[in-house]
Amino acid sequence: MISGEETRHTFQQDGFVIVRGLLSPEETALLGEVARADKELAQSAYGREDAEGTVVTLAVRNELIDDTYSAIARSERIISRMTDFLGDEVYHYHHKLILKEPRVGGAWEWHQDYGYWYSNGCLTPDMASCLIAIDQATPENGCLQVLKGSHRIGRIDHAKTGDQTGADLERVDVAKQRYELVHVELAPGDAVFFHANLLHRSDRNSSDRPRWALICCYNTKSNDPYKESRHPRYSPLEALADDEVLRIAKRHLERTETESLA
Repeated sequence: MISGEETRHTFQQDGFVIVRGLLSPEETALLGEVARADKELAQSAYGREDAEGTVVTLAVRNELIDDTYSAIARSERIISRMTDFLGDEVYHYHHKLILKEPRVGGAWEWHQDYGYWYSNGCLTPDMASCLIAIDQATPENGCLQVLKGSHRIGRIDHAKTGDQTGADLERVDVAKQRYELVHVELAPGDAVFFHANLLHRSDRNSSDRPRWALICCYNTKSNDPYKESRHPRYSPLEALADDEVLRIAKRHLERTETESLA
């Protein structure tokens, strides 16, 4: 059994921590069912072209509402870990679904999340994300790749690459020589927590299997942005008891199925 102190040390040293079975099989199955039946999600999703013109589809939400995605983003099992890893009270910055379909799901170029969030008025990189696998994530279907420990480089300049914003390739090339490349392979329900300055990317989905994932992003209270942006400033986040996730997901699925018949 790995202690909280050991996990915190791993996050600080490596910039990421993998948590197996963060969601139960039932919770994961419900999340997948809800997402794939969600008409609103399908309508709000949009594409971002990678450097080769292949499209990555995603849907971003800033608000926490009465649905499965928000329940997971508010869950105690995530909030407690984020608070421990970042050493401060955290709040919900946004959450998003990444929808990599078989054969057509595009790549994400090398980047740091803080490469984007810096421009939103966040003074420090005291921020992190939790990616939860809805489907199995493998190198063949474009799983997350990280450069272990690269968050210690600090923020790298970013510029446009296709429709995306990618890290300066000269620095990335040097970082690839000095830091270990890790393919983050996940089973459904597994999660990876990663620092906002960790260099990461993913390949296009060249397999016959989808790779959908939910990513919940958090900022710290002390890092409250000094200006308005597309993502929210600090507001207190009330953690949701873990057993509430399943109840809300079941209710959300019933509502989604009813709407699909209307």
